[in-house]
Amino acid sequence: MGGLQGRIALVTGASRGIGAATAEKLAAEGAHVILTARTAKDLEAVEQRIFEAGGNATIAPMDLTEAGNNERLASAVRERWGKLDMLVLNAAILGTLAPVSVIDAAEFNRVLTLNLLAQQALLAAFDGLLRASDSGRLVVLTSSVGQQPRAYWGAYGASKAALENLALSYAEEVRNLSSVRVAIVDPGRTRTQMRAKAYPGEDPATVKDPSVVAEAISGLLASDFETGQRIAIPG
Repeated sequence: MGGLQGRIALVTGASRGIGAATAEKLAAEGAHVILTARTAKDLEAVEQRIFEAGGNATIAPMDLTEAGNNERLASAVRERWGKLDMLVLNAAILGTLAPVSVIDAAEFNRVLTLNLLAQQALLAAFDGLLRASDSGRLVVLTSSVGQQPRAYWGAYGASKAALENLALSYAEEVRNLSSVRVAIVDPGRTRTQMRAKAYPGEDPATVKDPSVVAEAISGLLASDFETGQRIAIPG
């Protein structure tokens, strides 16, 4: 039995990478983890690994950007558990790295829709369930480019900068009204498909495994951290 026994967690983008590793770690610590991503087959593989390790999980294949999906998922969680103890907002897309002057408008819209608008919709749908927990926790995954602009990363960086502001605003709104605590986590250089797309010539062995990030997130969620903090994971 781990330190998160009996807790209900929702991890987005849980079909691979940091999301999958985090879901597996939280389950190993005793949480019942709800996994969501678009691809059911990949979610089923993560769910199977959790079951084989003795954990508990529920998959919810869905597109976070489709209207009504977040509300339907929240309704299902409310009906079954009546609360949500931990929400890990990990799902995101990189988009094409390009100069600001030539960013494709349609693609920029897709980046903002998932990386920002869908995140607000998730918060709106699960706000009441987080407040219903005796120790609601929200962890938002970000990137260093959200605070440190980098050439050609304008679209992705803008989405993460806005997401950080949104999450910290939410932290202030619930600070004195509930037990909900909010943290922003910058995973840093991590071996993921997004990283491989951004740095195609990089040797994957030179960056840390997603399990390192998952370990840090799990430890954070099990602690009484100060709300509104931003944590960068070294390595």
